[in-house]
Amino acid sequence: MNSNRNKINEFLNEKEIAVVGASRNPAKYGNIVFNKLKSAGYLVYPVNPRADLVDGQKAYPDLFSLPETVKAAVVVVPPEISEKIAGQAIAAGFRYIWFQPGAESETAISLLESAGISVIYGTCLLVRVSP
Repeated sequence: MNSNRNKINEFLNEKEIAVVGASRNPAKYGNIVFNKLKSAGYLVYPVNPRADLVDGQKAYPDLFSLPETVKAAVVVVPPEISEKIAGQAIAAGFRYIWFQPGAESETAISLLESAGISVIYGTCLLVRVSP
């Protein structure tokens, strides 16, 4: 339990966070997570290969396109896409990945942990971030 709390604290201490699956639709969790992080003061980068903008902010097609300073990402996509994101995160040198409930897959978690990346899953970011 303490280990997970430490991972969460380390993740939330990052100043820049990518949201993979950031959505233009305000009813979708990708949009809700994106805006919650923004309102909490984080520098947030939306990642969505099908959007140029998310809530007026430039969207990035993948983790490779982000500024090099971004090392943390919240993942809000189906598990089969999460597995592709895991490979991108490893190749791009990410340090922290947080899978929203429903986005995680055992394969993605194993790949990331084997690469030394801190992985959070089984808990919702929305209850951990204060605006």
